[in-house]
Amino acid sequence: MRKVETYMDRLMADAEFRKRFDEEYQNLCIGEQIARARHYARLTQSALAKRVHTTKSAISRYESAEYSGYSIPLLTRIAKACGADLRIIFVACKHRKNESHFAAAV
Repeated sequence: MRKVETYMDRLMADAEFRKRFDEEYQNLCIGEQIARARHYARLTQSALAKRVHTTKSAISRYESAEYSGYSIPLLTRIAKACGADLRIIFVACKHRKNESHFAAAV
């Protein structure tokens, strides 16, 4: 049985779209991880902001999918403030036949 090609399959076949999609998805995942760690630590955005020496609006920005200015020191401070460890892994992913790329996962 053949897989039916979806609209998303056609979009993802375009290299430029795929690149932008992967970047946005990664930002979404990082923001979600920050929010999850904060919730697990039972911290409000204000409480986390105090621990990280920033503002509540900055924490809100970091948890947003639109933010892309993450740095390792920033993520480390947030992780420590939430009682967590920061781990970064590189995951091989295959976009097209015979072409392997590496994407960072945080």
